[in-house]
Amino acid sequence: MPYLWLKLLKMKIIGRHIEIKELQRICHSDRPEFLAVYGRRRVGKTYLIKEFFGQQFDFYMTGTANSTMKIQLKNFYNRLLHYGAEGANVQMPKDWFDAFELLQQLLDSLDKKEKLVVFLDELPWFDTHKSNFIQALEYFWNSYASTKNIALIVCGSAASWMIHRLIRNRGGLHHRLTSKLKLEPFNLYECEAFFKAKEGAYVKYEIVQLYMALGGIPFYLDMVDTRQSAAQNIQSLCFNSNGRLSTEFEDLYYSLFKNADSHLAIIRALSTARKGLTRGELIKLSKLPNAGSTTRLLNELAESDFVKDYLPFGGKNQNRLFQLVDFFSLFYLNFMDGKKRLIKSDWILAVDDPSKRAWSGYAFEMLCLQHANQIKKALGIAGVQTLLSSWTGSYEKKGCQIDLIIDRRDDVINLCEIKFSNKMFTITKKYADELMNKVELFRSVSGTKKSIFMTFITPFGLIHNPYARTLVQNSLTLEDLFMD
Repeated sequence: MPYLWLKLLKMKIIGRHIEIKELQRICHSDRPEFLAVYGRRRVGKTYLIKEFFGQQFDFYMTGTANSTMKIQLKNFYNRLLHYGAEGANVQMPKDWFDAFELLQQLLDSLDKKEKLVVFLDELPWFDTHKSNFIQALEYFWNSYASTKNIALIVCGSAASWMIHRLIRNRGGLHHRLTSKLKLEPFNLYECEAFFKAKEGAYVKYEIVQLYMALGGIPFYLDMVDTRQSAAQNIQSLCFNSNGRLSTEFEDLYYSLFKNADSHLAIIRALSTARKGLTRGELIKLSKLPNAGSTTRLLNELAESDFVKDYLPFGGKNQNRLFQLVDFFSLFYLNFMDGKKRLIKSDWILAVDDPSKRAWSGYAFEMLCLQHANQIKKALGIAGVQTLLSSWTGSYEKKGCQIDLIIDRRDDVINLCEIKFSNKMFTITKKYADELMNKVELFRSVSGTKKSIFMTFITPFGLIHNPYARTLVQNSLTLEDLFMD
């Protein structure tokens, strides 16, 4: 298809190579296409679709939050008129079946040989109480769009709704999607490309500081003033009285979840535990019931990429841990929430603050875990089957923890120590003794017969003293984490 705007893709869209390839396939497909795009709020779903198609849709409509069915239908009607429906012959739709019938008439009236593109954004917001929206969408696709040269693209930030009401639909839309795309936050490589496109001059360490506070969320990163340092940006965005992110935390959760107070109770509880909490610990701390309703809340948070669950090394299912993995939520609850905001109001001067050092260590660890593919690539094991986990020793050795364990199919286990520092990291004699004890304890408790490789991940690498040369098999730096 002769979309002239394809020439501009590299300038306007950072990364998203897999997604762009799939969108190109859909455009050139000789069959009807039904694509669902979902992912965390602010991750750039709408931007990707609008930029890819250069705003050239045959019909585009976005749902509005907390609106009635009547308002949604009024907006839909106005969009029909905008795209060329004849006003005198088009009556306000009484329900969604009427609305999609009018859309069908509009599309039939278009004299176009190329694939027709229909984009419905914020789809979950259309589905108000007793609106029968999903049933009308089913009928539109099954009776009409699935027989035409149409690309129907739907998008939504409420990941749980998108997954359960659409992607895993067991009704009339069962297996009707022809494609789905889950947009992930930018990785460090993409963040670096993003700031270069904004003519920023940040070194990798500055980008990491921004990432640890904001995550790889394009909407947040676009707020960064590249004429200021990372610390200055964090100060102005998060702590100044009119900071653009000062109210983002609650806005984010309340826009996604109907019962956001319960979701926030889980998020606040998890923010207190670096390695995560078991279900029992989480229920006790959040004061939520030990019931299916709490399971549903956890699933919704996991599907929206705020929480993950994992098994510690050698653990059983009852030991499964739930962990907060959203960078901005963690930052907010550590420094911006309530009284903490008053204490930590000057971010630039808080260089030596103990709580900032503790957060930096945790956030850098989380950053490394989210770049596990880059770590594997740097270790030369990208194609090796692995199992990733962490370890907290035994009840007698609770202080003995391992940040990241890479259990490899080739009979090697990488024990990864993740240390955040603004200079090269030094392994002292005392620390070397701790490392040797940690390796021996791990070997004893786990009973592993595999080779154990001590691996360090630090921003600038290790000082090459005798302890580093003797104990460490692999040393990774920011250069490795910034790989594509």
